[in-house]
Amino acid sequence: MKQYQLYINGEFLDNGDREMLDVVNPATEEVISQVPKATEEDVAAAVDAAYEAQKAWGKVPAIERAEWLNKLADKVDENRELFAQTNTAEMGKRINESRDEATWLGVYLRYYASLARTIKGEIITSDSPNENIFLYKKPIGVCAGIMPWNFPLFLIGRKVAPALVCGDTVVLKPSSDSPNGCFEFAKLCDEIGLPKGVVNVVSGSGAVVGNGLSANPKVAMVSMTGSTPVGKQIMKNCAENVTKVSLELGGNAPFIAMDDCDLDATIENCFNSRYYNCGEVCNAAERVYVQAGIYDEFVAKMTERVAAAKAGDPLDESVDMGPMVNAKQREIVLDLIQSARDEGAKIVVGGNAIEGKGYFIEPTLIVDCDHDMRIMREEIFGPVMAVSKFETLDEAIEKANDTNYGLTSSIHTTDFDTAMRGLNEINFGEIYVNRHHFEAFQGFHAGVRQSGLGGDDGEHGLEEFLETHIAYVDYKLG
Repeated sequence: MKQYQLYINGEFLDNGDREMLDVVNPATEEVISQVPKATEEDVAAAVDAAYEAQKAWGKVPAIERAEWLNKLADKVDENRELFAQTNTAEMGKRINESRDEATWLGVYLRYYASLARTIKGEIITSDSPNENIFLYKKPIGVCAGIMPWNFPLFLIGRKVAPALVCGDTVVLKPSSDSPNGCFEFAKLCDEIGLPKGVVNVVSGSGAVVGNGLSANPKVAMVSMTGSTPVGKQIMKNCAENVTKVSLELGGNAPFIAMDDCDLDATIENCFNSRYYNCGEVCNAAERVYVQAGIYDEFVAKMTERVAAAKAGDPLDESVDMGPMVNAKQREIVLDLIQSARDEGAKIVVGGNAIEGKGYFIEPTLIVDCDHDMRIMREEIFGPVMAVSKFETLDEAIEKANDTNYGLTSSIHTTDFDTAMRGLNEINFGEIYVNRHHFEAFQGFHAGVRQSGLGGDDGEHGLEEFLETHIAYVDYKLG
């Protein structure tokens, strides 16, 4: 069984008498590794290391920082299968999906390396003679990256790549459910000789590590991906030092299928958007609104599609989904399914835990859902689709927007006017028209309302890791 070590200031620290956390394979319920439970002193040491390292790292030309990212990407690619196997073992993602995620990590590092020469400022016209106003973009400083368990490899890229190319340093806190990939990444940072303190990894509880990072005055920004309640706590901690936050939080994504949509394509997009990664995706389609004219046909075809899906060993390439990440998450999802039963919805496929080892749930389809049911109001982080009927586009838009969340949405239609109304009136950070829910590296992944602040990806995501400095320069002519 592997035992990982904290990575602070370019050193893997001896575990000594540190308390260790067990990492469990959710498909087998077996302990597969242990990671250290960092103390407050460990967290402070990691921040101090990053703070000191940033002074020199921020002066390295951006194109040279990009070269380090490309070196990391090369190593990630060389170790793609190791990352994929690690990912599947610790959080239950299907092996093919894990291989994709490992590939994305390398691609993401290279993408942000390519943006090194795009960091730029402005020269602003002055009101005074013999004066120039220069606007600079500079590194923000130490960035804390607090990560969830559902995309533990890709989120390394989201936290590390833009920070490093901008001249920032990073302290990463992986989820205790899926920390192994992050420590394997730390080994690569060490292997290529990345300057000490530029990347640090500390594992442990949110109460110690998460709170310690977000309350530390030397941390300039907290980039956190996770649940809305945890995001609110991070904001409270950061408020004491007026620390910047960039938060990607919960979602409750509406999926609207109009009568005139390409039904077969819509079914496939909806299925892929809902059941990918066992439904443990913040921008997955959750509330599925289907117009009355195609409702019965949609339900019949989706019933057939979901009934044919298979949950099982995530190392088996033929299965459609693996287990839930842990027993607690499975119970949360089963409770939501039961609430739908109690409130009068109809479960047409699945709805139960799968007996035996592992935290498996049957792929589940629930229809005839009322907009006010819990299954439609709360985030479903599992392989469960809830379907509701609507009559008019106005009704669908009103119901879509009636939520505390605002991350991802979609509309499927062949009518241009309907599509444009959806674009303009569905109030979410993202909207997908006639395609599945999955963002692009060069886009901008951001939510509104209680789905977050700031955003990730693309050139706009790069701006989150920079701060603005203004210089007013008075000079004499002649």
